[in-house]
Formats: sequence, C-alpha cells, structure tokens
Amino acid sequence: MNPRDHFEALGYTILRGLFNRTEISFIDKHVDPVYRKWAHGNNTEIYRNRLVNMHSLTLPEHFQDNPDQRVEFFEAIAPAKLTEAIEDIFGPGIHFHNTQLFFNPTNAERLPYWHRDMQYSPIEDDVQRDELRRMLSLHIRIPLVEERGVELVPGTHRRWDTELERNVRFELNDSKNSDPLPNSELIDLAPGDVLIFHAQMIHKGNYEMNSTRKALDLCVGKYHPLTSSFLDEHVLPTKAELAAIENSQWYDLAIDIASRNRRGSP
Repeated sequence: MNPRDHFEALGYTILRGLFNRTEISFIDKHVDPVYRKWAHGNNTEIYRNRLVNMHSLTLPEHFQDNPDQRVEFFEAIAPAKLTEAIEDIFGPGIHFHNTQLFFNPTNAERLPYWHRDMQYSPIEDDVQRDELRRMLSLHIRIPLVEERGVELVPGTHRRWDTELERNVRFELNDSKNSDPLPNSELIDLAPGDVLIFHAQMIHKGNYEMNSTRKALDLCVGKYHPLTSSFLDEHVLPTKAELAAIENSQWYDLAIDIASRNRRGSP
C-alpha cells in the first residue's frame, strides 16, 4: 500500500529511512541544547505537572546566544525531501504550525493516556466530531533515538469514538484514560524513520518500552478555522530569517495565515 492509501485507510503512514544519520545528527544538534536548557529551568514543573513534552522549540528565546542557528533549525526540519513527500501524500497547502519534543516522564505517576489532540482545547467535542473529516492536522514524528513510542487506533481519523473509546478518553464510568483499547497498534521507529499521523485520531504515548525517549514532532496541516486561531506567530521565522531559508513554503503559508488572523480576515 502506498503512503497516501495507507494514511487514507488507517490515519497514519511511515516513511522508513527518509533521513540519514548525518541529517538526524544535525537536527539533534539543534534540539538537544534547547531541550536541556528548558528542562533544567523547568525541572520542578515537569515533575509536578507530569509533563511528557515541551512545545515551541523554534521560539527566538531559545536562540538568543546564536540567532543564526534558528535559521539552521528551520531549514533542518523542513528539507525539500520532506516537504515534497508530504505534498505527494496530501497535496499542496500544508503549513507549519509548531514543534513538540516528547520525552519520558520524570514522575512515575504519569501513565500513557488516550486522547485526540483537540480535546484539550475549548472547542466542544461535538464540533470536533462534526469537523473531523474536514480537518487535516498532522504530527510528523522524527525520532532522535529508537522508540516504540506511539500507539494508535487505526481508522479513528475518519470515525468518532465507540462507547468504550469515549469512556476511556474522558475517564467515564470508572474507566481510566490509560486503559487498553482494542485494535490499537504500537509503532516501532528507528532514527531516520518518519511517522505521519492524524492529530485527531485516538492515540497515546508509550513510556514503559523506552529507557530513554527523544522524539521531535512537527505539527503541520491545512488551513481550517478551528485550528488557525492556535497558530502562534512567535514560533515562525521573521522576514529576515524567511529570506535566508531556502525551502520556505511551509513557513510562507503559516505567516500568511497568521497575518490574516491578525487582520481578522478569513
């Protein structure tokens, strides 16, 4: 099954070995100092809030000591071979939204939890259900170390919850969001592989099978009114930085959406 058909049927696809070792090392060279500095400064919050990820790795504040590295990072995470592969699957119109880095929790009380990404937004669940087929919000996972780090319920990018899935997702009727769900699939990834999955499908992280975990997720998608309002201009390149980025199409479109949001135009 080709990547486009695989995603359409199951809600995810894997591009094995898309990046080589040098490219992964280059991405990690930028991710690691950002993560380590953030983790050191937020150690108490990470434990208290049982965090498993940080977001917005491209914020300027992370590159104050060497601003040029911000441009390098933007280029490293959106090379032509990745943007072209994504366009081959989903067509034109993909824009950059944000980044996240996933790691193992320092607090053992944090268990993996089933969710759809937007359930933590103020948008009503019924609205999310009705808009599901019109939304394309993606996670592009780039593991920097080997992992069995994502578990998915295939097909839930095209249908809403069963009664069991809803009970588990919202911890109703004595269910826990860490309870097992039927027909789930645990994904194995090596550095160089790229996993693409729908952010609104039912999924969870996995911590128990990974002694260490460092997975960069690029959050990208196509324009939709429900998601555009969450786009943060601060994570996008400046005009000067944009001019220095060779393959800037994801950022160009994101900046255009952010500008329209600021003007209040559709």
